Amino acid sequence: MTGTPPTALRPQHPSPRSLHGLAETFGFDVRGDIDGVEVTGAAISSRTVQGGDLYVGVPGRNAHGADFSAEAAANGAVAVLTDAAGADAAAAADLPVLVTADPRAALGEVAAWIHRTAENPATFFAVTGTNGKTSVVYLLYGILRQLGVVAGLTSTAERRIGDEAVTSSLTTPEASELHALLARMREVDVRAVGIEVSAQALTRHRVDGIVFDVAGFTNLTHDHMDDYESMEQYYEAKRELFQPERARRAVITVDSEWGRRLVGESRIPVTTLATDAAVEADWHVTVTEEAPTHTGFELTGPGGRSLATSVPLLGHFMAANAALAIVMLVESGYDLDQIAHALGDGGIDAYIPGRAERISGDRGPVVYIDYGHTPDAFLQTLDAIRRTTNGRIVMVFGADGDRDTTKRADMGAIAARGADVVVITDFHPRWEDPAAIRAALVAGALAAVPDRELHEIADPRAAFRAALALAAEGDAILYAGPGHEDYQEVAGVKIPYSARDDARLALREAGWLA
Repeated sequence: MTGTPPTALRPQHPSPRSLHGLAETFGFDVRGDIDGVEVTGAAISSRTVQGGDLYVGVPGRNAHGADFSAEAAANGAVAVLTDAAGADAAAAADLPVLVTADPRAALGEVAAWIHRTAENPATFFAVTGTNGKTSVVYLLYGILRQLGVVAGLTSTAERRIGDEAVTSSLTTPEASELHALLARMREVDVRAVGIEVSAQALTRHRVDGIVFDVAGFTNLTHDHMDDYESMEQYYEAKRELFQPERARRAVITVDSEWGRRLVGESRIPVTTLATDAAVEADWHVTVTEEAPTHTGFELTGPGGRSLATSVPLLGHFMAANAALAIVMLVESGYDLDQIAHALGDGGIDAYIPGRAERISGDRGPVVYIDYGHTPDAFLQTLDAIRRTTNGRIVMVFGADGDRDTTKRADMGAIAARGADVVVITDFHPRWEDPAAIRAALVAGALAAVPDRELHEIADPRAAFRAALALAAEGDAILYAGPGHEDYQEVAGVKIPYSARDDARLALREAGWLA
């Protein structure tokens, strides 16, 4: 397989850099002749290599990346960077080989050097936390465009440069892809970039080589216990972003103990934000209006500064996300009055794919498709829907296979407490038995509310249609989990499935949507 997948955005006019200069800069051992060799990019997968690339062969779970050096050479790699264990396999591809102790740890700084990231004039924003990262990145992007700034983003949903977008495969791209993306953005004069930074991105060196201008923190709740042994370890992974090697300043939401602790353990200047007036913070956000189509809020800060606006999304948590985006912009140098003027009477103009996204029309039940797949995300979204719905709430959801199993009982319990009817279905069973996943969710729901009306329907298409049949005018349906995704993963196969598209089809079939 040759060529670059559609998820990669690279500079169209890369500036070559000397392989000799790279080896000298980083002190790599050299095997083979590197005189006159120039590199224009880097790739961590042999399948994504393009002509002029440095192929970085890292040890993997089942094989060493260096074993694929010949394939990388066939796709245009001009050299290989690997460790001592992979050096001989790499040399067999008849390419010069650079050797370092940990090529994955080196990748970010190497890619930054190749793509001259340190010379990029754009303002870099990082957003981390358990829930809300994608929303804050899109809200930053939307407000920046209202300010007249050419902006870009990279998120769980997509990578975006101005109006150009491609689907994402990872929440935060590998360092080789991320630095190439930033170089492409520089070519088209992008002046601000929002980057969703997961805990795994920090642990696995995906954002190495970048010093962010402003880092933002949303919250920390139960998730990723398959990757981290404890909440403490998960927190420590996030905390790394708030150090001078990673960011220049920060905005931290202090609604939780984790946020308040992070303020004390950050080693960069910090500005704080809270949604509770009783919590001490530099900025406070107060919700002033709630509707299925928007949420109004007022943001007040130091010196009596304030801004009243709205976000075209449902819920208190979306107001908090929008407030975080605004304060991050203020911390980067934008004037609050300038932001208020740009937002005008219409409020923030932003679209967030699959995040409490209303897909229904003016008639029938209100239908939301949401990416939330954690207990806290369920809790917040159900609460927001309850506040704006007079009728019943029907919730459709499943759980990831081969992922954190410890949150399933809580997901079922919160769904049963927050919804009037629960429909449990398959999400991404992956290699797990889907019936066992559903059973864990059912058990959690019935343990919390034994008499809750509950339906177990494996096929998500049938599950949503059953939920729709149970709902009437004035009711609400929350389909949680799939969000923006366009596939369902079963036994290693990604089966095409868009919850948004299928739900719209079901609404039309029921006569609720033209």
